Parts: sequence; structure tokens; C-alpha cells
Amino acid sequence: MRIWLEISNSPHINLFAGIIGELARSHEIVVTARPLANTLQLLELHGIRHTVVGSHYGGRLAKAWGYPVRVWQLRDFLRDKAIDVALSQSSFHSPVVARLLGVRSIYMNDNEHALGNVPAFVAASMILVPECLTEANLRRQFASRRKLRRYPGVKEGIYLHRLEPRLRANGHRKLRPSIYVRPEPRTAQYYNGSVNFLDELLIGLAREAQVTLLPRDRVQVEHYGQPRFEGIRVVAGALDIGEIAPDCDLFIGAGGTMTREMAVLGVPTISVYQEKLLDVDRYLMAREAFVHRPALTAAEALRHLERAHRRPPNRELLEKGRLACELIKSELLHA
Repeated sequence: MRIWLEISNSPHINLFAGIIGELARSHEIVVTARPLANTLQLLELHGIRHTVVGSHYGGRLAKAWGYPVRVWQLRDFLRDKAIDVALSQSSFHSPVVARLLGVRSIYMNDNEHALGNVPAFVAASMILVPECLTEANLRRQFASRRKLRRYPGVKEGIYLHRLEPRLRANGHRKLRPSIYVRPEPRTAQYYNGSVNFLDELLIGLAREAQVTLLPRDRVQVEHYGQPRFEGIRVVAGALDIGEIAPDCDLFIGAGGTMTREMAVLGVPTISVYQEKLLDVDRYLMAREAFVHRPALTAAEALRHLERAHRRPPNRELLEKGRLACELIKSELLHA
């Protein structure tokens, strides 16, 4: 079988890396990607062979113009590849391209606020979503019940169940605690929140802790490279979760995936997301996996750090992730 995987953003690499490795033993895998955030660097880091097709379009008008352009670019690239099935997470292009090629497609998504779900849901052969996504949100974006399948847990469990043994805390004594911070997804279609709202928080934290900032793009690298952020480590390249989780004493996330990763792994986690929370976030908060403090101050974060302790990874969510992984492979190969 020839399987096409479209990688549209950096978080999807961890999601699919293990699945790609398993399927590649018996099937041919074609991977396409677009140059967004750390996507290409992480693909290289994981040794995943891929082809870059098209570009990432930043602003909303540019996205609207660029959407059909990249759909056609992907169609042209794949038209002679004899693809049997397409799989993607949050790639609004993939199901549409698959429909144009007459190919079966499985579309995964866990963000009910993404407008790109509408064409993807309509075009997809099968829609895979977490068990906690509400029926009303799915209906609002034209997800057909006939196509819908729900997987247990959250998408982060699908790959963390494989990685968890190497992501445990290193136990080394530190002079100062380690705080990792992920800024807001400023170019995302679904994000209308504040930009650079973490500045004062970061400066305050840097006085008491070793702060590592994980920027999403070159603009954020340049912003946090200013002299006033001296003492804050800004990671300009890709940093694998295996390097972050064992060292992290507190994680502060203004986005989604990385925040949920740390929460599932038991790392004390605070979400400062400025938009309406997703169903998957509320699902994890109900399990006390993390807290949401959109107006977080440095003093509050440091108090949380003093009180919070790293917990063992959430075994329930990791086991659900293992079951979800098996479901994906089953639907992919045996439909």
C-alpha cells in the first residue's frame, strides 16, 4: 500500500513519527510538508524523508489566497504517485487533494475552532477526533456522523505512550529551577489573541529561574533576542520533547499541543492561552492535568512552582493513546 502523510505543522511530527516507522516496514510512505515553524528542522531531526510542497501563507488574506494554490501544488506532485490512502492531522489541504485524486482520506483534528475544518470535514472519507469533542461543535463545521470516528483520550497520548520511558525527569540537582515557555501561535487562523503579551512575565521569571523560550518562528526569535530579555535562553532551532520534558520544572504554554504534552507527562503546567479553550483542554483540566491562567504574573507562576510537584505520567491517558494509535493503523490499512 502507498500511504500519503501530509505534515502541515511541527507538532504533527511526533504524532506520526512512530506510525511512519511501523508502516514503512511493509508499506511505501510518501511524506509532504510545508515550511511552517520548526516543521522541516524536526523532520530532519527525526530522519523522516519528505518533500516540501508549497509555502506557508501568514496573514488571513494570504491564507485564503494560498489555500487553493497549495491544494493544486499537492495535487500536481501526487498525481503520478498512485496513492492508496491519505492521512493527516489538521491539514486542511490533504482531504481536498485526496478527493481530487479519487483517493480515500483519513482526517484527524482536535481543534474545533479551526475554520479549515469545514472543507476538510466535507472532503474527508473518514474523520477521527478525540472522544471529548462535542457533537454541537462537530455539526457546526459540517462533520458528517457517517464519517465520524472517535478515539480514546487526547492526540498527545497517541505518541507519548511510546516516548514516555525516555522523558522522565533526570533527577539532577539544580541551582535554579527550569521554566520552559511556549509563546502564542500568532499566525494561526484560529488565533485572535494578544501578541508578545508574555514579555513582562518572562522578565520577572528570569530573575528567579532559568527560563527557556521555545519560539515558533523567526519573528519571535528576533523579538525575544532583544537586550531586555538578557538571561533568557531562546532556542532558535528545533528542540525535541526528549530534551525538554526531563529538564522542565514548570511549563507555561500560550498554545495547545506542547502544553498538553507536558500536562500528560505530569510536568507542572500552566496554560496562558488567550483564546477560548478547546474541548480537549477542558477535558484535561477536568482531570487536574494543568491550570489555565491567561493573566499570569511572574509572582503567581513562582508560587505555583513552589507548590507544584512533578507527578508520574498519566497512565490512563497513555493507555488510551496506545489504543488510539492502534485504531488509526486499523482504519488506515483495513477500511
